[in-house]
Amino acid sequence: MVKFYTMEENKIVEVEKFVPNSLIKVIDPSADEIHMLSSLLQFDPDFIYDSLDDDERARIELDDDTVLIILKIPKKFNGNSKIPYRTVSMGVIIGKNYTIFSSKEPVDFIDYMIENNKFDINKKSRMIFQIFLLNAKVFLSYLKEVNKTISIIEEELHRSMKNKELEEMMYLEKSLVYFTTSLRSNEIMMEKLLRGNIIKIYEEDKDVLEDAIIENRQAIEVSNIYSDILAGMMDSYASVISNNLNIVMKILTVVTILIQVPTIITSFYGMNVKLPLQNNPIAYVHIIFWSIGTILLTLAWFKRKKWL
Repeated sequence: MVKFYTMEENKIVEVEKFVPNSLIKVIDPSADEIHMLSSLLQFDPDFIYDSLDDDERARIELDDDTVLIILKIPKKFNGNSKIPYRTVSMGVIIGKNYTIFSSKEPVDFIDYMIENNKFDINKKSRMIFQIFLLNAKVFLSYLKEVNKTISIIEEELHRSMKNKELEEMMYLEKSLVYFTTSLRSNEIMMEKLLRGNIIKIYEEDKDVLEDAIIENRQAIEVSNIYSDILAGMMDSYASVISNNLNIVMKILTVVTILIQVPTIITSFYGMNVKLPLQNNPIAYVHIIFWSIGTILLTLAWFKRKKWL
């Protein structure tokens, strides 16, 4: 899907075809659409193909007058995905009279900014740095969700004897690895933009980029903290789950022994031999009291040995 936008009366409006100084949004394009854009705007089609590859690291690439910026953005997965959060690639292609946002899936905060006229298409550097800043804030918001999920799982782990909670923590830890790796590559890319003369940076736009770098560093620190917490919790609660299981097994073993003792007594009266009180009409009452007595004695002995 390819959409063209331009500025009219300080508002972003969608147009049917390319006009100079356009913003072009490309979502999961077909080969024909990629060929059409690369031929029309005279840039390397691999720029778009690279931006659709989720394994690409954040980086900057130059080709004559065209600049490609690969940005790693967070993505929340619902439904059947075991890993709740991952990162995907988004490409920003900057030419003389156009800017292209290219990604495999729609980017919510980009759509929001366009729909609410938060961008000035004519100010390319400011628009791109706003995206960097928003992206870092989205990372931080998802990290807050991860922290809430960790707290919920922590409560469940106190009474758990299954591996479900540990598996959830393992997948969260994997999400944090994706976040940390992507945030670090984003930081390197942004610092390279700040130091170099890759794109023209105005003084007022430089502050936006510096804010984005600060937010990105904060997200890295938070991600590292949560990764350390998760690693420690997984080690601790693996022992807790094992201990809970041991307690259950101990209780079941004690119950089995308590039942076994009276079973031995009653089994004697199932044999075809002469036994004491066998002709007594209330012999079963004696057997019941003996059984209860042996259970209580055995229980008292367990208590004395501190096995219960």
